[in-house]
Amino acid sequence: MPWRFASALTLFLIFDGSLTLYQYLVGRAIQDVETGRAVVRLESGALDASVAIEWTLILLGLAAARSIVQYAAGVVSLITGQELLSRLRESILAQVQRLDAKYHLRHGVGEMVARTTRDADKVRDALISFWRNVIETGLVIAASLALLAFYHPLLALVPALTLFAGVRIFFRQADTLVALDRATGDAYDAVSQDLLEGVGGVRVIKAFGLEGSRIERFDGAVSTFADHAIRAVRYATSRVAIPQLLVAAGQLWVMSVGASLVASGRLHVGELVAALLAMNTLVFRFEGIGRIIQIFADARSSAARIMELLDADTEIASGDEVLPEGPLGVRLRGVAIAGRDDDAAPILRECDLEIAPGEIVAIVGATGAGKTTLVSLLPRLLDADQGEVEIGSDARGWSRARELDLAHLRRRVRVASQESFLFSDTVEANLRLGAPDASDEDVRRALRLACADEIVDGLPEGLGTILGERGVTLSGGQRQRLALARALIADPSILVLDDSTSALDAITEQTILRHIRELGARSGGRAITLIVVASKPSTVRFADRAVVLANGTIDAQGTHHELLRTSRTYRELLGIDDGR
Repeated sequence: MPWRFASALTLFLIFDGSLTLYQYLVGRAIQDVETGRAVVRLESGALDASVAIEWTLILLGLAAARSIVQYAAGVVSLITGQELLSRLRESILAQVQRLDAKYHLRHGVGEMVARTTRDADKVRDALISFWRNVIETGLVIAASLALLAFYHPLLALVPALTLFAGVRIFFRQADTLVALDRATGDAYDAVSQDLLEGVGGVRVIKAFGLEGSRIERFDGAVSTFADHAIRAVRYATSRVAIPQLLVAAGQLWVMSVGASLVASGRLHVGELVAALLAMNTLVFRFEGIGRIIQIFADARSSAARIMELLDADTEIASGDEVLPEGPLGVRLRGVAIAGRDDDAAPILRECDLEIAPGEIVAIVGATGAGKTTLVSLLPRLLDADQGEVEIGSDARGWSRARELDLAHLRRRVRVASQESFLFSDTVEANLRLGAPDASDEDVRRALRLACADEIVDGLPEGLGTILGERGVTLSGGQRQRLALARALIADPSILVLDDSTSALDAITEQTILRHIRELGARSGGRAITLIVVASKPSTVRFADRAVVLANGTIDAQGTHHELLRTSRTYRELLGIDDGR
């Protein structure tokens, strides 16, 4: 937006330059009053005030013109600042969506919200203050000193020195202010995180009677934030008095030296008045410099926090290959993923697995065995630290997941998780997230496949019903069925159900799985490869094959009956002790 910056700068130059002109004209007007030219008594005894009226009109006209220019400059600068704030927030949100799951595991939601709101606001404030408090203040100070020097160099000498000393003191405290604001920002992250958890987890809090402890915890976070903020304000305000005292001494200098120059006839009274007006302007403007330094110190801290986010590199980069049409399978070759901490055990190690196109495979394992991590590799929500993940088939060839276009890969490989996140929007809008161009028939077909059509029929506005935040107006099972329909509407080649039927009864679950199995026959043989993370015996029995994860590796695999005979781990996971 260079033209907006140039427009604002030009308008402020005109406004600030005209202030010194106004002060100079006031001095000239007073000089005319002093010499008796402003009002003259004519020979007839009448008074001729034409010069006084002329000065009055000139000064009123200049003041009115300055007001118009100031208004225009303020509007342009505010619009510019607001648009920059909007672009900054858009960039932050885009970056948050681009960063991979590993980054989000290390950084909380509260931190992201704080950088989008508080930090972005502080940068915006600095951008708006840049015009009024930096450009404008700098121009006014320079013009005022120039006017003092124009009347007499001695008048400008001490004010210039005191200004320089005062600004130097202010700048020396800037780094400390940045550090104090950074600590304040980190404390604000904790407040945001606690607030989000308190609102999002209100059901759990009420169910366990945790209101008192959560309020106490939040109060502690707010108190910590307030302590850091007060410490920063105290530091800034405690160092304002000395610079202001120095500049005030310059005002006394102009008054005393100016009076001496008037007495010696080297300066007119009107010029002294204009010089004192200029010095008053310097004093008032300088009082805001401390605030400017604090605003920009805060903005430096906030900008650094924002740039840390914007500069973060995603560990998952998109390739440019696309998958062939038709059924797809999965192949894992020596896949390993390290633990989150250096001394933690690997999450996955040396995993080899091949799933044929159209096959239904159940992944079973104890809590923490790595089931979700394994299936997250398929759409590249995570990348393996070692080994390769391949998508394809023997007939059409295999492609390394790392070399595939991410958007294309995630259209062909859909994951429905246990969380079943639904947005605060209409049912139809939530369903069409999977396929924005889907027809009405596609929507209805997906609902039937997921046994969710009865849910929609029971809602007051049908597909147009607005769901509450995260779909809280629905039961857990209803949310899971709508999430499954959202995944199915995209007609994926590989569908991963990450415990996404856990809230469903056995009959509904079996019906949905049967619909998915029959989908291939109804669509000309284009079967969906179905991978189900499951813990129910009924789900596992439905699968063509089960894969047992234990201690981060594939412990056994085979049909349900084979594993009952050969794998004790499998029997224990399903709660079957007699080997049947």
